[in-house]
Amino acid sequence: MTKCTQLPLQFANCKRRKVEADFNGGSVSSDGGVLLLQQVDQRLGLLDKVAQYLTDPRRQASCTHDLKSMLRQRVFGLCLGYEDLNDHTDLRLDPAIQTALNKDTDLASAPTLCRFENQADRELCISIHQVLVEQFIHSFIAPPEELVLDFDATDDAVHGNQEGRFFHGYYDHYCFLPLYVYCGDQLLVSYLRPSKIDGAKHTGAILRLLVNRFRAEWPDVRIVFRGDSGFCRHHILSWCERNNVDYILGLAQNKRLQKMASSLIEQAATGFEATDEKQRLFGELNYGAKTWSKQRRVIVKAEHNNIGPNTRYVVTDLPGDGQQLYDHLYCQRGEMENRIKEQQLNLFADRTSCSRWWPNQFRLLLSSLAYVLLENIRRLGLAGTELKNATCGTIRLKLLKVGAIILRNTRRVRFHLSTAYPYKDLFHTVKLRFDSG
Repeated sequence: MTKCTQLPLQFANCKRRKVEADFNGGSVSSDGGVLLLQQVDQRLGLLDKVAQYLTDPRRQASCTHDLKSMLRQRVFGLCLGYEDLNDHTDLRLDPAIQTALNKDTDLASAPTLCRFENQADRELCISIHQVLVEQFIHSFIAPPEELVLDFDATDDAVHGNQEGRFFHGYYDHYCFLPLYVYCGDQLLVSYLRPSKIDGAKHTGAILRLLVNRFRAEWPDVRIVFRGDSGFCRHHILSWCERNNVDYILGLAQNKRLQKMASSLIEQAATGFEATDEKQRLFGELNYGAKTWSKQRRVIVKAEHNNIGPNTRYVVTDLPGDGQQLYDHLYCQRGEMENRIKEQQLNLFADRTSCSRWWPNQFRLLLSSLAYVLLENIRRLGLAGTELKNATCGTIRLKLLKVGAIILRNTRRVRFHLSTAYPYKDLFHTVKLRFDSG
């Protein structure tokens, strides 16, 4: 392909002077904050632990790029906002990212990275999940008193003939149905599944594995299983009751529940008609579904507003006031939905466009590793600052997308960050916090 010489780009004059732009600046990067990612990863040892499980079938004498570097290249790229392998055609030349990978030559190309992803298999994906769980355990200095495990599923739209694609009636498109598990803001599981299954499929097995691992580390920890009505299954509730795991789950509405709660629902409707103000009442039932072996406690929220009735049911074995449990425990699961949005919108967890199954699961886990790095910056590096609750997208924009001129010689690599950078104090704070551990 012929490369034409590009003329400078012309822009509006500035005080009668011409304004021109070109792409001949040399060693300049818009990703100077990648150094923070490098430092966080070194402090956690996260990608080093994952790299231990990578197997390399290539003829080593012919290899230029090692697997650990390619893993870092992909994860750092996702953190920096580059979702596609094709982005690395030019990104491999970026001096900032080369430095963060301890390189001073061109990084892996898009085809090389594609072959790297397509080597993923079941064993590797299981091992990465183990790394995520161990990383979570090591994040605690002292044993926690309580862990609330949030389970949720979401749709991951597919647009080709990927292995395992199926049409989902609820979402009304072809998709995967990944299962996520969080504890607070920390990610434990991102498990890709086909969409032709029950939304609670494999939940019991994953919950059992997590509980057994946490109890082995912290025998006295209290564990609460939390989720929406899609995870309310009798065999899961029974297992929780037998193994001293508390639960608080949504319960799907049905005619029998409506009949049992009818007086409370009518009371809310009458109150709204009398005052023209939203009514929100709480009550409790002892309810046993046909598939249940016993009755369980159900909290009823009877709400009526200008749209109409909005009744919700929650089943739990936790003691305490029903409204307090609903408002301050069950409703907090909405935060997990925000974390899933961060993964899919900010870190491209839905970029599962490989033709084969396990490479797509691997891509989901690459996004998860990127999330862990940014979540650690938020939880540890930005604690007590103005960005303590920032999303991954905001962290990227304000801390990672930093203009830098990069000078290299035989003794050092120097990053000259912008003098006008408005978040230099925050950048400095994060750097020092990960210096000290």
